[in-house]
Amino acid sequence: MQETLNADPAELAKFSELAHRWWDADGEFKPLHQINPLRLGWIDGQAPLKGRKVVDVGCGGGILADAMARRGADVLGVDLADKSLKVARLHALEAGTPGVQYRKVSAEALAAEQSAAFDVVTCMEMLEHVPDPASVVRACATMVKPGGWVFFSTINRNAKSFLMAIVGAEYVMRMLPRGTHEYARMIRPSELAAFCRAAGLELQGSRGLEYNPLNRRYSLTADTGVNYMIATRRAGGQQGV
Repeated sequence: MQETLNADPAELAKFSELAHRWWDADGEFKPLHQINPLRLGWIDGQAPLKGRKVVDVGCGGGILADAMARRGADVLGVDLADKSLKVARLHALEAGTPGVQYRKVSAEALAAEQSAAFDVVTCMEMLEHVPDPASVVRACATMVKPGGWVFFSTINRNAKSFLMAIVGAEYVMRMLPRGTHEYARMIRPSELAAFCRAAGLELQGSRGLEYNPLNRRYSLTADTGVNYMIATRRAGGQQGV
């Protein structure tokens, strides 16, 4: 029986078209480069990455996966966009990044293959681009070891996020290509928390990512009104992991 991929071909094509720009820190993915130190620090602060086995779901060109590997983790980055994966592999080769590998496989297929295999699972800026985000959350919960950490980031769905993440970022300030995000696919924190609870993940905390147009910098904040991250743990296992 053939697997039905939880992916939107239009979304894959959109990111594949821009794949060659993943590592241009001043290009279309500049916001990802800017927020990467913040999200990396937040993850590493709660689940120290050194020596851990990590999978980055929806890794794209490898911006986070590469950074986690440089923190000492053994990282597998997975995605369904061929061109993005090629860029990620090439960057790892050119930069000499140790401990990172990339593979074309869906979260659901990897979960069926490697249940409870990872200490940490990250899935950042990906859930708002798939038809069934709850399925990805379940897969991430399946892949992590009992007591292990799962981190998600996405965009809230409200008037503020529409104005800032779509109108502001895509049309006014042109920080992102037009059409990067669809309002209907954005996910409220309460909805994501419900997906996590149903998958056996316990919420540990959340942080917002806020952009200041005056100094053009991002910062971590308690405000989850637009971009936000959540930290969860799978029930069971040693809580000191």
